[in-house]
Amino acid sequence: MTAPAYLVVGGAHGLGEATARELAQDGANVVVSDLGTTVDGSGSDPDAAEETAAAIDAEVDDATAVAHFGDAADADDAAAAIETALESFDRLDGIANFAGILRDGMSWSLSDEEWDDVVRTHLRSNFTLLRSAVTHWRDVDDDSERSFLAVSSRGALGNVGQLAYASANAGILGFVRAASSELDRQNVRVNALVPNGYTRMTESVPEEHRPYTREEMPPEKVAPAAAYLLSEAADDVTGVTVTARGDEIGILSEPRQIRTAVAEDGWDVDAVDEAFDAMTDGYETTRTETFL
Repeated sequence: MTAPAYLVVGGAHGLGEATARELAQDGANVVVSDLGTTVDGSGSDPDAAEETAAAIDAEVDDATAVAHFGDAADADDAAAAIETALESFDRLDGIANFAGILRDGMSWSLSDEEWDDVVRTHLRSNFTLLRSAVTHWRDVDDDSERSFLAVSSRGALGNVGQLAYASANAGILGFVRAASSELDRQNVRVNALVPNGYTRMTESVPEEHRPYTREEMPPEKVAPAAAYLLSEAADDVTGVTVTARGDEIGILSEPRQIRTAVAEDGWDVDAVDEAFDAMTDGYETTRTETFL
């Protein structure tokens, strides 16, 4: 059998780079795809993906890494990234999408462009990649299992000044729940990873406010969880959100209804008010703290 092949988007730096390297060390061929932007999404650099792919290729004897330069949120570039894998390795077994940028801003000062750029990079890129990949996989006449790993963030839990970032990353979790149900019969597993590790985004925070150092939270500690979710070892795992940080991995709970009130004769405002007090007894209804 030939080695599996994976596409790692946002693979030139940080968590994506660590995952691409982990996959190659495990014997898989890898496409390192990256637009080579700065943390805020500005600029582009084709050398970023080239340099990372070349480094992996030089370090690992039993696998091949190739580079792709492009914007995964662009439908043509997403299709080209997938075509790079097929042309290079004649197969594509899975995709991990680490594409992400950071544009902090309060709701009253965030521009339309800043909002759109963050949502486009984090959320739309998963759609364009998945659509292109599934279109190909449906055309392949075999029963092979494939995987798609959408990378979200703890920022999805909400943080002051990160309205766009939180919204986009929370959207990824809904994306995964819907896509995993839709694609189960297509033999495509879809999962989410919520990682935490030292990256360029961490470095963009003033040193005195950084939550941890690279030594404490290296991205390499997250990579095995990502590689596992992509691999055949996780063949019964789909629709799940996995967390990984340092020496910990975990499962993030799904939103669910936890309390219910019933009015047999229907509701009016006064009845809702009365029931709401009883229904939320002991439950914090003023939720303004940061959940990170």
